[in-house]
Amino acid sequence: MSAFDRNNLRMDALHIQRGDYLLSTDPSLLQLDRIHEFLSTQSYWAKGRSLETVRLSVANSLCFGIYRANSQVGFARVVTDFATFAWLCDVFILPEECGHGLGKWLVENVTSHPALKTIRRMLLATRDAHELYHPYGGFQPLANPERWMERFNPDA
Repeated sequence: MSAFDRNNLRMDALHIQRGDYLLSTDPSLLQLDRIHEFLSTQSYWAKGRSLETVRLSVANSLCFGIYRANSQVGFARVVTDFATFAWLCDVFILPEECGHGLGKWLVENVTSHPALKTIRRMLLATRDAHELYHPYGGFQPLANPERWMERFNPDA
């Protein structure tokens, strides 16, 4: 289990075994080439993202990996200040691993992580996975979407 020291912003890695699968927040286990390959070629939200952008985003986020036989099969990252706000993003399970409940397991463990339990607001954006994030992560549509704004740079 993970320990989080808010005074130090120090986290011990979370490791949870479920059958053949390991869920971990240990950054040394992340397989950047696999993460980059999925995000840049298979995701609808990060097509064409460079390896350097993936590397930088991972280095500055709390990341969750799912592994089977030492091969990464799932991923999620959380951008957060560890105090008031978090953004869950880049969530995926490799298509060949779907159907084993890994997405549900991943979302449940992200939202219950000790470092994120006291976060007042966690956001995400999804085109097609509302049925995953609502029951397994407690996510709801924005209560006041008219208050939210974005700055979007399609060339970044």
